[in-house]
Formats: sequence, structure tokens, C-alpha cells
Amino acid sequence: FVSVSCCPSKMACQGLQKGETLASLKKESESLKKKLEEERGKLNDVELHQVAEKVEAVAALSLKTRRVLKGHGNKVLCMDWCKDKRRLVSSSQDGKVIVWDAFTLNKEHGVTLPCTWVMACAYAPSGCAVACGGLDNKCSVVPLSLDRNENLAAKKKSVAMHTNYLSGCSFTNSDMQLLTSSGDGTCALWDVESGQLLQSFHGHTADVLSLDLAPSETGNTFVSGGSDMKANVWDMRSGQNIQSFESHESDINCVKYYPSGDAFASASDDATCRFYDLRADREVAVYQKDSIIFGASTVDFSLSGRLLFAGYNDYTINVWDVLKGTRVSILFGHENRISRVRVSPDGAALCSASWDSSLRIWA
Repeated sequence: FVSVSCCPSKMACQGLQKGETLASLKKESESLKKKLEEERGKLNDVELHQVAEKVEAVAALSLKTRRVLKGHGNKVLCMDWCKDKRRLVSSSQDGKVIVWDAFTLNKEHGVTLPCTWVMACAYAPSGCAVACGGLDNKCSVVPLSLDRNENLAAKKKSVAMHTNYLSGCSFTNSDMQLLTSSGDGTCALWDVESGQLLQSFHGHTADVLSLDLAPSETGNTFVSGGSDMKANVWDMRSGQNIQSFESHESDINCVKYYPSGDAFASASDDATCRFYDLRADREVAVYQKDSIIFGASTVDFSLSGRLLFAGYNDYTINVWDVLKGTRVSILFGHENRISRVRVSPDGAALCSASWDSSLRIWA
């Protein structure tokens, strides 16, 4: 057993047919990949901005900071809106998870986790619980009670267990199931009540850094992005990887579905954001400028899907016209890199989380 585990290539060789070597199979897989790319290229007849030439340009945007949320003692790593359009949850490197009222700036709940670097947090659809986790390799669900003085940490329940850090979490359409992504290279679907693993998703060859669930009408799929520079689309029921996109030149830090569910955007350390059409099975737009040299860490769409908000490591948020591929605005205000941007459920505001320990609400 020990000798086999020390030599994975030996294990791999045991399943080879006559006349096959690992090198010959690698070569064959590369040539098949190339053929696929060529076939994809034949369908690649027109770019999105060419189709959108006659579309009217977006009117000038005047987004300003309306609120600054201060209370974390260190980098804010993640945030998520509640469906009630008013509350939001944030998690930080200080080990704290805070639930805020975005109007009054009141901190409604606070939970301190046993680990620092709480890299992921999510609000349950009902608004009655939040999920969070990070370097503890776990995702825990915390029920929110109306009693402000109650010790929430005592009610915290571990649901998901990975073998490396938790990078993202999201409830499915109910409070009963939780989808997670991890530095162990997998995504997983869990039953919240029992903590049982319902489905695991293997296909990334490095850390998975982000996931996003398809808007509910479009069925049971989600997209993930990772350090292997790949974005994968998964069938939640079968666990199958149904589509894969490899055009980034560095880690994919964030993936986000277009509101219709027919496309998604990605943000990468290669300083670009990209837009993939799922029906055409290809990349249809790249959002980049020569002057943008820092990585993009996070993206989200406006409610209509016309604008793409992208947060960067140079402390700015760029607003892109999705159809024309041009930059419409830059939002300045944060004093360190942006970790997360999220448009509120009613589309009226944008929240950004940053390593400067604050969150900002823009409208």
C-alpha cells in the first residue's frame, strides 16, 4: 500500500492498454483538446461588441458612497445580502461574522469563529440563518434569533467538512441545502439538517476559489472558478462537469451568473474579466484596458445585466458596459484591495467589501 501511494504514476500505469504509455495518452488528449478548440473556433463568428454596435451607450453613472460600514478589526473577506434587501452579512480576517442593517448601520448580530480568515459567508434565503467558514476547513450554519443578547456561537452547527480551506458557500433555493467550494479542489453539496454529503464535484486540478448558483428558473446548475485557470459548469444532481472554459491566464477569483442564467462572468488575476455564453459554449467578451494591470478579484451584474461591477486589487471598482465592452465608470473610495462586490436583490445599491476593514454601500 505504501509503495503504491508513493508512486501515483505506477498506479496509473496499471490501467493502461497494450501499447499505451502515459506520454502517448497525454499527447492524444492534447490533440483532442486542440481539435475541440478548432471546432469551437469555427462557431466563433462574431464578438459581442460587434453585435452591440447599434445599441445605445449607457447614460453617465453617478454612483456615490452612501454608507460606510465600520466594525471589523481586519480585512473584510466576504459579504452577502439578505433577500429582504436591507440586511447584509460580512466576514473578516479578524474571525468575526457581522450582520448589519445597511440603512441604519446597526450591527444586529455578531459571531466570533474559532479561526481567523473567515473567507466565506452567505445569508440563508429565509433570512433566519447565515453560513460561514474559512481556514477551519468547515462551513457552519448559525441561526439568527430575535434576541440580541443570545450567544449565537453556542448555536453554531458544523455542516460541511473539507480537507482544506473553505473558499465559498451558498445556500441553494432553500435553507436546507448548502453548496461549498474549497482549497481542496472540490465543490460539495450538503444537507444542512444532518450534515450529510449529498454530492461532490471533482474536476478542478487546484484550489476552487469561487462558486455561483444559476438563477433558479434555469435548473440545477452552478459554476465554479479556480487556481487552475478553469471555469466549470456543473449539474448539481448528477455531479457531472457539463461545460468547461479555459481562456484566463491566471487564477479565476470569482464567477457570477448573468441574470438570465444563459451566461456568466469571471474575474481573474490576469487583470481581465471575461464573459462566457453557455449556449454558444464560448467566451464572447473580454473586459480589459492596458492601464489596468492589477488582478480582478470579484464581479457582479446589475439587475438588468447591462452593467458589470468588478473589484480590483488596485483598490478600485470598475463598471463595464457588458454589451459594448467599454468601461463606463470607476468608483474610488476604498483604501485597500476589493474582496467582494454584490448588487442588492432589488438592484438599487451596490455593496463592496475591502481589505481596508470596511464595507461601502454605493447608490
